[in-house]
Amino acid sequence: MKELRKFDTKVQHLKYKVLREVAKQAWNDTLPENILDIPKIIVPGKIPTMRCCVYKERAIVAERVKLAMGGNRENPNIIEVIDIACDECPAAGYEVTDSCRGCLAHRCEDVCPKGAISFDHNYVAHIDKSKCIECGQCSKVCPYSAIVNRRRPCQNACKIKAISINEEHYAYIDNEKCIACGACVYQCPFGAIMDKSYILDVIDILRECERDKKYKVYAVVAPSVASQFKYAKLGQVISGLKRLGFYAVVEAALGADMVAYSEAKELAEKGFLTSSCCPAFVSYIKNAFPELVQHISHNLSPMATISKYIKDNDKNAKIVFIGPCTAKKAEIKLDSVKPYVDSVITFEELQALFDSRDIDITQLEEAVLDDASYFGRIFARSGGLADAVAQALKEHGLDDFRLEACVCDGIEQCRVALTKKKVNRQTANFIEGMACEGGCIGGAGCLTHGDRNKSQVDKYGKEAMEKTIYDAISVLNYDK
Repeated sequence: MKELRKFDTKVQHLKYKVLREVAKQAWNDTLPENILDIPKIIVPGKIPTMRCCVYKERAIVAERVKLAMGGNRENPNIIEVIDIACDECPAAGYEVTDSCRGCLAHRCEDVCPKGAISFDHNYVAHIDKSKCIECGQCSKVCPYSAIVNRRRPCQNACKIKAISINEEHYAYIDNEKCIACGACVYQCPFGAIMDKSYILDVIDILRECERDKKYKVYAVVAPSVASQFKYAKLGQVISGLKRLGFYAVVEAALGADMVAYSEAKELAEKGFLTSSCCPAFVSYIKNAFPELVQHISHNLSPMATISKYIKDNDKNAKIVFIGPCTAKKAEIKLDSVKPYVDSVITFEELQALFDSRDIDITQLEEAVLDDASYFGRIFARSGGLADAVAQALKEHGLDDFRLEACVCDGIEQCRVALTKKKVNRQTANFIEGMACEGGCIGGAGCLTHGDRNKSQVDKYGKEAMEKTIYDAISVLNYDK
């Protein structure tokens, strides 16, 4: 139970246990050649199951193991559906509930454009699924609210409608629409949708660098780390990373300072920008609003910006980004980012790495992390980027430029803001887009979610209040 309290949900805990055991086998060079043998190692003996049989449970664990080992390499998406585990949700669509009173009005029948509604001998409505186009008109006119849309949790979570239900009644992800935000991963109550893990790649990097002292492995840690690992202190998390074999731990928030400083000047020059920090938001613009791509800030994300700086100054550096974001795993495949970041893991996966090496971070001394300013650190929550750009404008002496920021907390707000810009009804000159509600502190790869995360990030930021953005980046000779 103590282990379980590290996570929000039991589904996360199950995912973690698979990751931990796969990592443990990798450290010990005991990963079986036959992947079907791995579930027996992870869950030896009788597997407690909620499924129809233990054999199905083993098959599902085998699929979880495949994703923990990198997933289907032929599928470019880092989010995948485990079909065999996606069979417990009811078929999605509009259904008539017991609230139907068999009324005389039959408004639902009159409004249906496809004639999909009929009535039985008790005058209770029924919907022919083969005819229904899910327009929802029947639900809107029912005076008893007796017709409801039984959408699956993954569909409700996906605000860009990239998930549909295929003929076998499994969730299907449209890779052309998916922005890899991971909302479906966190919301699926059966853990049937997961993100691919690069945890084995990270272990390989650490072991290679341990054997060949030629390389140094840097951990670039997202500022939202301040809201995670609540059972320990932040300094102990940093010590734990060094115990794993990382040469140094660098705040991605320092990259955020660099981005804010540069982005402020770009905004003043161009007059309008959309932010480039959230890879899911950037993907959303490219997929759904291609006419607005020209307005995306030219800056790399904070992760890529600080990683580029490190590699420019240390040719033997290897970079692993650690954060809350599944979309970062997609971002590192981009040609503009690939040279700078070698791999990405989430906070969930970091916890699995710690435990695969039996590292109890609560027993470690506290290391110090003191790179970034307050403004770089608050990038982790919604509104933080806009605040940082406002500060950077002041530090540049661009007080004549009036920042009018539109802060988008979640992809639905992003859609509204971008739609207004598309039709020239957007009054803001800067759109801060965060795909996850709350910002990065609501990322799918977080151990925990909730309002307290924001206060933790703000507290972490205030520890660096004595620094301006320029103070933080001046030691890097960075003045863009």
